[in-house]
Amino acid sequence: MYCVKCGVRLHDGVERCPLCQTPVWNPDGAEPAHRSFSAVYPEEENRRRYPILAFLTAILIAVDLALLIFCLRIYGKVAWSGYVMLATAVVYLIVFLPLWINKPHPLVFVPLSFAVVGGYLLYICLVTGGHWFLPFAFPVVLIIGLITTAAVACYRYLRHGKLFVTGGLFLAIGGAAMLIEMFEAIAFGTRMWTWSLYVVAGFATVGIFLLLAGIIRPLREYLEKKFFL
Repeated sequence: MYCVKCGVRLHDGVERCPLCQTPVWNPDGAEPAHRSFSAVYPEEENRRRYPILAFLTAILIAVDLALLIFCLRIYGKVAWSGYVMLATAVVYLIVFLPLWINKPHPLVFVPLSFAVVGGYLLYICLVTGGHWFLPFAFPVVLIIGLITTAAVACYRYLRHGKLFVTGGLFLAIGGAAMLIEMFEAIAFGTRMWTWSLYVVAGFATVGIFLLLAGIIRPLREYLEKKFFL
């Protein structure tokens, strides 16, 4: 079965085309395929994960406390247990915290994830006495976080022009590679243009192709039908 408007092949039982949202026309009054699952997700099923999350949380806290006590007794200071505890906190905030919420908003948790990663890198820099956080780690995390957040927002709220968004995303990644190498040279005194130009060439080629595909209608329609962009 195919969409009567855009020609996309449809699965049995769908009510609207996933590409153009055109209602599916069933000839001869054919009934949609019978659903093998409930259309409403029970609230009880959604809450079953909470005891598991609570158990995993307790396990992580117990392990962190055990490592902290071990380091305090052996070394007389936090030592390497600080890295482990903060790494556990980073993983928990990124992976487990959204699971406590029924519908976590990506535009909240994506920036939060990069913020906690930046905080962890700051801790490592301060403990080791380094000077690389502000000239390197901070701008790199900020650039990647902004690009990722912008991409999530565009794919979430824009219903059309996905080829342009994807092409722009590839170009932005290529430009970010040049900036990252520049901050690397400033922070560590390395040479410029040793690896970023290869990244720029590859991502720029794909990005320009996608932008041209968004302009050329037959190619755009083919890619949209192929990948549901």
